[in-house]
Amino acid sequence: MGKPTGFMEATRELPKRRPVDERIKDWNEVYLPFPEDHLKTQAARCMDCGVPFCHTGCPLGNIIPDWNDLVFKNQWHEAIDRLHLTNNFPEFTGRLCPAPCETACVLGINEPAVTIKQIEVTIIDRAFQEGWVKPQPAAHKTGKKVAVVGSGPAGLAAAQQLVRVGHDVTVFERADKIGGLLRYGIPEFKMEKRVIDRRLEQMTAEGVKFVVNAHIGVTHPIEDLRKSFDAIVLCGGSTFSRDLQVPGRDLKGTYYAMEYLPQSNKVCLGGDVKEQISAKGKHVVIIGGGDTGADCLGTAVRQGAKSIKQFELMPRPPTERAASNPWPQWANIWRSSSAHEECEARDFCIKTTKLTGDNGDVKKLHAVKVKWFPNLAGGPPTPEDVPDSGFTIDADLILLAMGFRGPEKPAIVEKLGLKTTERGDTWCVWSDENKMTNVPGVFTAGDMTRGQSLIVWAIAEGRNAAYGVDKYLMGQTTLTKSY
Repeated sequence: MGKPTGFMEATRELPKRRPVDERIKDWNEVYLPFPEDHLKTQAARCMDCGVPFCHTGCPLGNIIPDWNDLVFKNQWHEAIDRLHLTNNFPEFTGRLCPAPCETACVLGINEPAVTIKQIEVTIIDRAFQEGWVKPQPAAHKTGKKVAVVGSGPAGLAAAQQLVRVGHDVTVFERADKIGGLLRYGIPEFKMEKRVIDRRLEQMTAEGVKFVVNAHIGVTHPIEDLRKSFDAIVLCGGSTFSRDLQVPGRDLKGTYYAMEYLPQSNKVCLGGDVKEQISAKGKHVVIIGGGDTGADCLGTAVRQGAKSIKQFELMPRPPTERAASNPWPQWANIWRSSSAHEECEARDFCIKTTKLTGDNGDVKKLHAVKVKWFPNLAGGPPTPEDVPDSGFTIDADLILLAMGFRGPEKPAIVEKLGLKTTERGDTWCVWSDENKMTNVPGVFTAGDMTRGQSLIVWAIAEGRNAAYGVDKYLMGQTTLTKSY
């Protein structure tokens, strides 16, 4: 490594966020620039650990120690080349990934982990700034045509890999803009959409064709795809939300997070949304304590909510790893997002019991505290209501952010006769080790084959599907798998 003693000389440091009073007045990303000398110091903390477990924590298999070393040595161009070997879109993962690589960092056994995610995003932003990210069109065309259905991270990764080996690739997106959940699920303050647009410019120059407002099986017949393309890759995202099964759920003012967030993003992008769901001047309750709930929280703050509460059914995570959650597993510990710094509204072990209202509009949320008990039979813990703990709060807008049951089951799945598998209360399309379904020439990647998952897994899935498609079409492939 560039500095073998770096991890003993410096502690973990991340860029500061813009002041809360300033950033809640706009939709720009929240982080301030990080000085280059500070970043090099952070890169120097990467140990000569012998077996870099960060590789196993990352589904993409990013060669993390290599580009940490290159940043420390000021070899930025070499660093982006090494990063792009395994990750098509480090500007997405560097902003949005929860960084399982960091919880698997060897230094993280007994010290704060290396700031892998921050180093990654700085490398790619520097590369765009310097003009190093250029189109990489294929040297030879194969004459094969591939349709990619869905333009989220899985679809974009598959498309870019396939176009670079010479296939003619068309990406179909049912929304009015390319990007999938990156475009309409992630708020601007977490990732400004210019970050997507600059990558799409590169992909367009490489030869990828993008078709929007194309709902396959609805506006575009499936039969046309089968006739016009040699292979199809299905990359729909998880938008089938878990519902709240309580009396009063049908009252107006109760919405899924994925009804609320896309509208906000469209307005931020200059679009016109009639009767927009807005938190302005309302008592907002967010049900669900994960990332989607935090996205709703930051959005409601910027829209001018009168009050905000965020309820989570599960207990608050511990501040340190539990004995049952050892390194290098993903650390299930207490974390706070930038939105929670703006409004710490979380309360745990809260179960909603019913919603009430006036004239069809929701006005009150009724809830009770619960206590969790271990299952002596070895199953998951079970909750029990705490006696005399019921309470009622004002609620004009209730946002359901309780996770997803997977992608919506589109017509294309049934019409193509694709085999699906059940995973609890979710479903996914079955695929083999090369991501091909039971129908020859039809592949799947991302949430459609994994269920709800992380952006880093989506990109890895897209790359693996591209490997399978190229091997299917050409009999062999020079592409590599992520896992």
